[in-house]
Amino acid sequence: MAKSHHQSGINKLTLGGVLVSLGIIYGDIGTSPLYVFNAIIGQRAISELLVLGGLSCVFWTLSLQTTLKYIILTLRADNKGEGGIFSLYNLAKHTKVKWLFIPALIGGAALLGEGIITPAISVSSAIEGIKDRFPEINTIPIILTILFALFAIQQFGTNFIGRAFGPVMLLWFGMLAVLGFNQLLANPWVLKAINPVYAYELLVQYPQGFWILGAVFLCTTGAEALYSDLGHCGRKNIRVSWIFVKTALLLNYFGQGAWLLTQNGRHIMEDERIFFALMPEWFFYIGLVIATVATIVASQALITGSFTLVNEAMRLNFWPKIKINYPTPLKGQLYIPSINWFLLAGTSSVVLFFRSSSNMEAAYGLTIIIGMMMTSMLLVYYMLMKQYKLMWVIGFIALYALIELSFLAANLSKLFEGAWFSILVAALIFGLMWVWSEAKRINYRYVEFTPVDQYLQQICELKKDVSVPKNATHLVYLTNSSISDLVESKIIYSIFQKQPKRADVYWLLHVHVLDEPYTAEYRVKELSKETIFRIDFYLGFRVAPKINVMFRKVVEEMVNRQEVDITSRYVSLNKNQIIGDFKFVVLEKYLSNENDLPVYEKIIMDLYFMLKYLSISEDKAFGLDTSNVQVEKFPLIINAVNPIALKRREKKG
Repeated sequence: MAKSHHQSGINKLTLGGVLVSLGIIYGDIGTSPLYVFNAIIGQRAISELLVLGGLSCVFWTLSLQTTLKYIILTLRADNKGEGGIFSLYNLAKHTKVKWLFIPALIGGAALLGEGIITPAISVSSAIEGIKDRFPEINTIPIILTILFALFAIQQFGTNFIGRAFGPVMLLWFGMLAVLGFNQLLANPWVLKAINPVYAYELLVQYPQGFWILGAVFLCTTGAEALYSDLGHCGRKNIRVSWIFVKTALLLNYFGQGAWLLTQNGRHIMEDERIFFALMPEWFFYIGLVIATVATIVASQALITGSFTLVNEAMRLNFWPKIKINYPTPLKGQLYIPSINWFLLAGTSSVVLFFRSSSNMEAAYGLTIIIGMMMTSMLLVYYMLMKQYKLMWVIGFIALYALIELSFLAANLSKLFEGAWFSILVAALIFGLMWVWSEAKRINYRYVEFTPVDQYLQQICELKKDVSVPKNATHLVYLTNSSISDLVESKIIYSIFQKQPKRADVYWLLHVHVLDEPYTAEYRVKELSKETIFRIDFYLGFRVAPKINVMFRKVVEEMVNRQEVDITSRYVSLNKNQIIGDFKFVVLEKYLSNENDLPVYEKIIMDLYFMLKYLSISEDKAFGLDTSNVQVEKFPLIINAVNPIALKRREKKG
């Protein structure tokens, strides 16, 4: 039933769905006309070959990279209605290729890196338009104020902004189309740039023309959002809305080209924005306000996407456990304080370091093309898993290897001009995710499990042993064992040896993180009659593990089915039908000094426990009430040191 619901939602076409798609998907790619042609022209003299060749490159980039790859092909790869790099990884990993998590991590790091630069360059490009009228004004304080306000309101939820997304972007794209069409009426012959020959001539005949691809690529930044927000908007809504968006973008780009051809031979001034030159004098301030609001919407959508991405990474054990708030009752809307302020710090640093959007253009693009290449790699394995015809798979590889490697090479030319910044940020994020995932792998490799059946009788005897003080009526353990008949040895140790814990009912809880996004199911197994129960939760990778709430719900249903009695076993309390107390026992590990690890594993585990120290505790991560949680620390022994040879001295005389 869940499957049919997701599939019907993803294929449903509505006017409201199209409007929502305009609001939350196209902010990044939709605001690119603010800076793309400035990047293409740069310090070069305006010429017909440069303008027509640049237009041709933009047209075919939007057609091949955005329309064909993402709109037509990638949107087919939905995971129960959800999209994005981690959803694609969850689909592609069914091919049993073990290393596919690496492109997933790289792609995720690249998207988060983009989350730092996009708000800076988008808002800067809009605000700098005011320099066309007031060249002496310092726009940096204005930009920083807008960015601070944008990030500060995240903690209160974004309902009021969300409702305005669609209409604002509809107005924005309408303005793009009208401004561009107005210029096209004066120079309609610029449309001949659709001919790919002009792109070829620019890349081959223009001096250093190939490297202009680094600037051209900026027109498709944000294409990943088309796929990432698949679950929010639906495939049909995205595809239909893209027809309107692409038309508006192309009209504006060709309109800018038509205006540039009237400026043949001159150079664009540093503070001059080509986009604002299309506006009539009377419309300038209105257009400036609309552009500013549109860039705020673009930034907001990317911030929200970053929250979702980190939440997915946490659920997949790619990211340390950090605090998540849910400021509104809307499904999927969340707020991650540490990520929010990290993005603000990074975005503000970009503004202060690069000072202008023209300087930021050099830092923008390299991590995005790397992320797109990782999507292409995972998409190939998805196509193989779905048994696409081999010739189609080979054709896809050949076409996008040529396109994306060309974009990569062109963007690498900007490495020392500013692209190093985005690479550094993405590398740090990738390093964090790599350490966390590698440490989890090392950890799981050495965890000891034991059959729980061997201890059922002993636990039942402990329950009846009144010489042991009762720890709680209901004692609840979280177990990492996905097999219902096994449990960690440390749990058995905790029950019997680390201050023996007598209880009337013992519970074992395990969370299975599924490849599906929104599944929320559970299964109950009675291991010993009225004494030991195991509950397995099956949660999608986008479902928050609020174990305290979920466990309470399960127990209520079990009581209604008369499967368990939760009244207190104390005589005076039982007589009055008072519910017994529940205590959660959370076992936290620390790295034992008794380990003798290889150098690589020691570095990984040291970094892991450093990150773990900075992350939130296990009980908070699982949404447990701190008032009824007992935390016990256990040494993690991965590779024990060799036994020390000791010789006993006998007493003389």
